[in-house]
Amino acid sequence: MLLRFIKLSVLVLLLLCGVEAAYSQADMLPDASTRSGRRSRADKPMGLDEMLAKQRAARDKKDHEQMLARGEQAQKLATQLEASFAQNHDLSREDRARLESLEETVRKIREELGGDDDDSADVEPAGTVEESKPSTIEEAFKYLQSTTVKLVDELKKTTRLSISAIAIQSSNSVFKLVKFLRLRK
Repeated sequence: MLLRFIKLSVLVLLLLCGVEAAYSQADMLPDASTRSGRRSRADKPMGLDEMLAKQRAARDKKDHEQMLARGEQAQKLATQLEASFAQNHDLSREDRARLESLEETVRKIREELGGDDDDSADVEPAGTVEESKPSTIEEAFKYLQSTTVKLVDELKKTTRLSISAIAIQSSNSVFKLVKFLRLRK
């Protein structure tokens, strides 16, 4: 009888140990309370957050450098357009292609800055001087060049963590001038 009691006690003890082991493993399994069944953010290793922050900073820096390069490209296109128009007094096919390229470049810059199409009346940000609007195509090309230079200067002043309202307004001005010149034949 004693032997039977010992066997039964060992069996119950093993059964309890097995239940305890299964219960502790259940904590490691995904639970149904989370959407994806994955662990929460709090369970991530500390190094992972640091790595993600470094990757985000590197991506932001690369995006800012690309935006600055686009600004330089826009300035180059505007200079080429002004010189070509001063020489030919007309827009060639190549000039029209440059205008389209300039429009696309300025659109990307404006999107990266977080700006959108400014359909409201041209309201100058505080601290800026309103320049006269061009009345001829020649003036429009000169104004395009000066506005593009202003845009690039503002982009150079920004950091990857800042946004310039003046740069957004300048990009809208360049964008409007490009549309004006493209539609004007």
